[in-house]
Amino acid sequence: MALQATMHAPCTASRVARRAMKVSAAAAAPSARTPSATGAVKRAMTMTEKILANRSGNTSVQPGDNIWTRVDKLLTHDVCGPGTFGIFQKEFGPNAKVWDNERVVLIPDHYIFTNDARANRNVDILREMAQKYNIKYFYDITDRSDFRANPDYKGVCHVALAQEGHCKPGEVLFGTDSHTCNAGAFGQFATGVGNTDAGFILGTGKLLIKVPPTMRFVMEGEMPEYLLAKDLILQVIGEISVAGATYKAMEFSGSAIEGMNMDERMTICNMVVEAGGKNGVIAPDQTTFDYVRARTQEAFEPVYSDPDASYVADYRWDVSKLEPLVAAPHSPDNRKTARECSDVKIDRVYIGSCTGGKTEDFLSAAKLFYRAKRQVKVPTFLVPATQKVWADVYTMPVPGCDGKTAAEIFEEAGCTTPAAPSCAACLGGPRDTFARMNEPEVCVSTTNRNFPGRMGHKEGQVYLASPFTAAASALKGFVCDPREYM
Repeated sequence: MALQATMHAPCTASRVARRAMKVSAAAAAPSARTPSATGAVKRAMTMTEKILANRSGNTSVQPGDNIWTRVDKLLTHDVCGPGTFGIFQKEFGPNAKVWDNERVVLIPDHYIFTNDARANRNVDILREMAQKYNIKYFYDITDRSDFRANPDYKGVCHVALAQEGHCKPGEVLFGTDSHTCNAGAFGQFATGVGNTDAGFILGTGKLLIKVPPTMRFVMEGEMPEYLLAKDLILQVIGEISVAGATYKAMEFSGSAIEGMNMDERMTICNMVVEAGGKNGVIAPDQTTFDYVRARTQEAFEPVYSDPDASYVADYRWDVSKLEPLVAAPHSPDNRKTARECSDVKIDRVYIGSCTGGKTEDFLSAAKLFYRAKRQVKVPTFLVPATQKVWADVYTMPVPGCDGKTAAEIFEEAGCTTPAAPSCAACLGGPRDTFARMNEPEVCVSTTNRNFPGRMGHKEGQVYLASPFTAAASALKGFVCDPREYM
């Protein structure tokens, strides 16, 4: 027995030693460490992937991953706001609280200056919801007869979001409007959602989404004086089609992009949805930081694509070789050069919307009118996107125009008086909407869509163009290459 015990003793000791070694090994195993300490799961990522990884608590994500992302801001307006709150109340209960009343932004803008009772009721509902849930950022309008008497009213939601400091690098923004992607110009993930998703966000502050793959569009070279950002995005959409970026992130870079101010960058990102894009994004730089810091004191954390990040497609252009473009009826990808359409007689011109109603858009149009020193041959409607833009039109001297403001130049050219800030005719709207196409006319417009009926009459024809091309066309009465007047 003693011998047997002696013989088994080493075996028992060996088992104990092995068990201790396993425990020690387990304690030192990578699975017991934080992922950031091991680096084992890190991978090169694009900007969009990094933002979604940060907001979902993941070290990394890749295209196709389904993730729960934390939401920094939720936008809704008078068209979708009532439905969004209705779904929230139905699913979470009439006494539920929104997840964060300082992260919800309500901006009436689509059907504002109209006598349509249903449109007005939508704004009333938005006002009721803002009061019920104590929403901090509600840009209300109470006197439709004089927008200037409403200091809280801003105008078009996408431009107002930026001007009020709600767009910050590295954040996640969802909005109940397809052109929410406009905010990608600030280096954030921004995209449109439906009322159901927005209602869920109201209750939870989160959303389940699939990580999109990224397409890269590099715009190099010096921008000719006759080109604007609108020409570049029409070039892209015409190249890849309205379905070419379906559920993909569209990342823009290159010296031409870097040389743009924030208004022009917003034009680029605003229209990615016309190519089916999930979101558009531009890397933040000093131009971005200066704009954001002048409007908010809130902290933000910019992110950038890794040099070896993977893209599903890579497009490159030398912008110095591009021409002024239009999107002919009835699709944003029906790309043609402006000179190819020089025989198209037009009935009107419209300069406005989140795409083409910013300060830079009006300064550009005014500059061309000033150089031409001629009067428009067709009605030319002007709709500043926001109160701030409206004020700029009346007070900001147009560079190189002898100190004249855009408003003075527009008056000399015979344009209509700039209207109250709103989406106005971009989405058609009620019949009494300013500049709505109530007849089957031909219009050159700085807006973003030219589908049948988009600006009103279902037989109307809309040519999408830059402010330069729109202004030149107004002077000639035909679709016109702006180089004729520059």
